[in-house]
Amino acid sequence: MERPITQFIDALRMADVRISPAETLDAFEAVELVGYDDRALLKDTLRLVLPKTLDEKLAFDACFDAYFAPPDLDTANDGADAADTTGRDDTGGETTAGTGAGDGEGAQPGEGESEPGNGATAPAAAAGDAADAADRSAKSGDGAVEVRSTLGRLIIDNDRAELNARLVEAANAVGLSDIKVFTQKGLYTRRIMDAMGQPALQDDLRRLEDNGGTDGHRLANRLRLGRDRLREQVRDYVEQQFLLHADADGMKLREEMLRKVKLSNVDQRNFKLISTVVERMAKKLIALHSRRRRVTKRGQLHIQRTLRHNMSYDGAIFDLRWKSTKVDRPKVFAICDVSGSVAAYARFMLMFLYSLEAVMPKVRSFAFSSELAEVTALFEQEDLETALNRTLAEHGGGSTDYGQALADFKRLALDDVDNRSTIIILGDGRNNYGDARAELLRELYERAKRVLWLNPESPRSWNLGDAEMRKYGTYCHQVAECNSLLHLERVVGNLLKTV
Repeated sequence: MERPITQFIDALRMADVRISPAETLDAFEAVELVGYDDRALLKDTLRLVLPKTLDEKLAFDACFDAYFAPPDLDTANDGADAADTTGRDDTGGETTAGTGAGDGEGAQPGEGESEPGNGATAPAAAAGDAADAADRSAKSGDGAVEVRSTLGRLIIDNDRAELNARLVEAANAVGLSDIKVFTQKGLYTRRIMDAMGQPALQDDLRRLEDNGGTDGHRLANRLRLGRDRLREQVRDYVEQQFLLHADADGMKLREEMLRKVKLSNVDQRNFKLISTVVERMAKKLIALHSRRRRVTKRGQLHIQRTLRHNMSYDGAIFDLRWKSTKVDRPKVFAICDVSGSVAAYARFMLMFLYSLEAVMPKVRSFAFSSELAEVTALFEQEDLETALNRTLAEHGGGSTDYGQALADFKRLALDDVDNRSTIIILGDGRNNYGDARAELLRELYERAKRVLWLNPESPRSWNLGDAEMRKYGTYCHQVAECNSLLHLERVVGNLLKTV
């Protein structure tokens, strides 16, 4: 019973909560009295015993929620596994699942199915049929298409409770709390996946690919997508535990770690430190690009004016004259999705852009979840932290609609977009199956100098489910994964080179 509390107190000390040995013993006695059954009672009890100041109580709340909150694994793929991937038929030829191409099977709706036009499109209906058929194959246990591994069945059934329990058990078995260095993230992720049953799942995949026929290929594809999604969530869990337990030698190593970790995995207790990291990175870029601007500010040597000015010196060149250089200030438009988990990325991108006042041209900022609004004046009138909090609170509550956001941006700012404009869009492109209205982005693409789309998700997720990146990416000069400060520094550094 003492081990979880010992690890939790170590995490509190990493968060600058001062805890003496005597207070540690008090915590053991308190937990022995109240137990672990009632989470709220446990939190209130330890909150009375361990933290002392208001800042320490805030840090305690964040640590407790991160340490004692169970993981939330979800291996569902929203039917995208059948719609976006290619299977093979028994003869070795390729057929696109869910499109009705090839031999024509699956093109006609069966009994009890909805016709296209009754709220479901033909590809979506066929994708659902393929997923249902694979699910039935997995549960039937007939021949080569049987899923034999326990992990495989949990993925097919999306048994979140059992997956969460297995993750915690596997993390304890491999000693995740002993993680010390950020580079160990991949090692612990693989160990946890193996402890959860990945080797048996790999055997399932090989057997289904070799002997399962069309149904086997579909089921194998579904398992593979579920496994990849599970691995990514396990990696996120490892990152969160690293932030709790890492014994960083000094602030420098901890800051370096925060530059590389996913911004969505940074909890409230690290916001102050990561703000310091952003400020330091911004100062480095300011120093670099200020030097470059001073060197080029003089322009080119004006030969005629130099000779005329030095005629009084009998042709000796004492004073140089330079051609004046007109600085045509470019414009940057930042459009940020502030809904759900994307809000964490928007927070730090806006923080980064507004920390570069000395070298960055004037930034106009827009925030949206459903409807888009300009927040530039808010950042000019309020301090940075207040402006960020108000932006997220006032514009982050709706259902994401990129089509509506693009229409609002056209109405608010299209006349100001020209060939000196750089448009930065931060978002995952998930449109809740609404109208993408990609033609509006094409109009911006044709008018602006550059359109950059920064997506916090990994590239393999850009076209799954309700994501519209295939449509939007066509009308962008650059589409890049951006989910850490390291990515953000690289993108902003390249932007400064061009502006």
